[in-house]
Amino acid sequence: MKNKQNFLFLIVFLLGALNLNRVDFSLNKVFATDCDVLTGEEKEKCEDEMEAIEDDIKSLEKKLNKTEAEKARLEQNLNKVKGAVYTTAQAISKTEKQIQETEKNIKNKEKYLKALEESMERKKEALRIMMQNSYYDADQPLLFGFLDRWSFLETVTDLDNNLRVKEEVIVLMDEIKKDKESVENETVELSLTIGEKEELLDIKESQKKALEREAYGIAEAVEEKMDSIESLRSKLSETKNDLNKLLGKTYDTDDIKDAIKFASKQTGVRKGFLFGMLSIESRLGASVGGCTYKESRMSGTRAEIFKDICDELDYNYKKQKVSCPPASYKGTGGAMGAAQFMPDTWKAYEKKIANATGHNPPDPWNLVDGVMAMALKLENDGATKSGKTTITSPCDGKKISIKWEEYASLKYLGWSCYGLTNYAKRVQALSGNYDQL
Repeated sequence: MKNKQNFLFLIVFLLGALNLNRVDFSLNKVFATDCDVLTGEEKEKCEDEMEAIEDDIKSLEKKLNKTEAEKARLEQNLNKVKGAVYTTAQAISKTEKQIQETEKNIKNKEKYLKALEESMERKKEALRIMMQNSYYDADQPLLFGFLDRWSFLETVTDLDNNLRVKEEVIVLMDEIKKDKESVENETVELSLTIGEKEELLDIKESQKKALEREAYGIAEAVEEKMDSIESLRSKLSETKNDLNKLLGKTYDTDDIKDAIKFASKQTGVRKGFLFGMLSIESRLGASVGGCTYKESRMSGTRAEIFKDICDELDYNYKKQKVSCPPASYKGTGGAMGAAQFMPDTWKAYEKKIANATGHNPPDPWNLVDGVMAMALKLENDGATKSGKTTITSPCDGKKISIKWEEYASLKYLGWSCYGLTNYAKRVQALSGNYDQL
């Protein structure tokens, strides 16, 4: 009888345990590895939920692609308007110079007119004095001229010379008068030209202001699209994380090739490009630093963030290794893990990394989290875009076109001539080696 009671008790206990497990499983089904392990209504509900999330992901990806395309078109229009603003500004500058030159010509003409008037007055005065000297006494009879010291021939010759000089002076004055009229006409024409140029200048200034307003409006629209893109990316990341939670997915691997493949699939960043970046930054995760945070000479603010990261992960911040200060140039160390993120940069991407890998909190020294962090930053800086972008060269300040991947790697290292001419080029050269892993 006692054995029978014990047997019944065992049956009840097992049934209770099964029911408890069932209840526990039902409550935590969001962490199930697959809907296929469920049955009946639970399986159907799980599949419906998964299908709804996948539909949301597709919808968000479609909106994201559309918004990025709209942003690209706006940026293209913005570049056109900026080009028009530049052209108009050049025309304004040219017109202003023409006005200045015309005003200078008018001043020169005015000086010349003044000189002509002064010359005319001098000629008049010279003629007056000459005539006065010749005819110093209008009432004196000509006979006294003969009887005095002048001979008849000398008197006649002097009179003839005076008359000839008078004629020459009159002719000269007439020429001066015509020259003056000509210069005055030219001055009037130049004044009219200035008026026309000033009207043109007003038109160009109005056009420039209108174009600047248009450029400002487009720039605001671009900024709005960028905000929308960031919001959509965040929602997409969270939605993918919801799907990972539903399927119970977290990802871990010690294989660098698999980590790159996983990060590439999540972000769209090319596998070869990630390989090239990791090769330079940390020798594919093999070289992640040999200094303590104190030896790295990181700033006080970064040190505090670094301590928080270590505390969250149960690491001893005093012993945890980071990159050492650079020997070849002025700077500090403190970069962490395969991605060589500084503590503040890591903190900014922490949520996105957790959503992508399922590790919460993510670990800078975990290979998967580190590679994912790098991929997310490169994606954020345009590494998934095709074609080229125009930048102002950090070497000589000239406008140049480079691939989006080169731009992303330049942003990753830090904007410098070395980054453009050396770092970005080396990354591209190494990117073809991924398949050899």
